Amino acid sequence: MIGSKTEVFVGGIVVIIAITFSVYISKSLSMSGVKANYPIYASFRSAEGISVGTDVRLAGVTVGSVTRLELDSHTYQAKSTLSISKEILIPDDSTLSIASEGLLGGNFVEVLPGASFDYLEAGDEVLDTQGSVSLIQLMMRFVTGSSE
Repeated sequence: MIGSKTEVFVGGIVVIIAITFSVYISKSLSMSGVKANYPIYASFRSAEGISVGTDVRLAGVTVGSVTRLELDSHTYQAKSTLSISKEILIPDDSTLSIASEGLLGGNFVEVLPGASFDYLEAGDEVLDTQGSVSLIQLMMRFVTGSSE
């Protein structure tokens, strides 16, 4: 009988901790203000080095992420969907490029803002894009002296 009272007591403590943890998580999510995002689209000649979850950065600050990446079977370009924070207004003449954090670092999508007073809206497509550059191809051009 003593064992069952102890089990009930420990079970009650576990339930209280679980409820407390759930309340804490829900409050911290609402306090951090899970930010609303809007999707924009872009096609790259080469999306080498990026994948779903890759950062989208503007002036070095993360403003979104890549949420989808697929091959367009008609144009043979990598079509991407980028999720951008609603608080960030990107001019509609901006350029997107795949940039590297360094020789050994990862890649990210860089937003190079334009000068337009019109901004991208949900579902718009960025037409001016620059794909990734392969470091191996650059080294081979240097070694062989080729300009192509």
